[in-house]
Amino acid sequence: MQEVEQFTADWKQDPLHVKPAFEAWGEFLAGLDDVNLDFKARPGISYSLRARHAAQKARELFVLVDVVDDEPESRWLSVCFYADMVNDPEERGDFVPQGLMGEDAMCFNLDEDSPEMREYIAARLAEAARNAAS
Repeated sequence: MQEVEQFTADWKQDPLHVKPAFEAWGEFLAGLDDVNLDFKARPGISYSLRARHAAQKARELFVLVDVVDDEPESRWLSVCFYADMVNDPEERGDFVPQGLMGEDAMCFNLDEDSPEMREYIAARLAEAARNAAS
């Protein structure tokens, strides 16, 4: 998506080193069959990458990957799923009642570079994509 590419090209300061995770997750989602991506820019608030599977009928997306922009010089990531679409076996996420499009959500934050957390969230992305396709 051109908008996402432009956003990441313009994203110069990354002291928390989370930009590579955003790019990797975006590439993963873009490579999935029957998945459409939407990008919503709200400077000063967030930049949201939303993924929806063609098989989904009742929901607008299966994941919302937010670059939280409340402090543009120190952005961090919040990745939210519908709570019934992912498991959290290591209890690393936060349950957010009505936190995603009015439904219960499970959100995972990446507020500093952590290979383990990047991989954990990537596994949740794959799980949610499989569940959205079925």
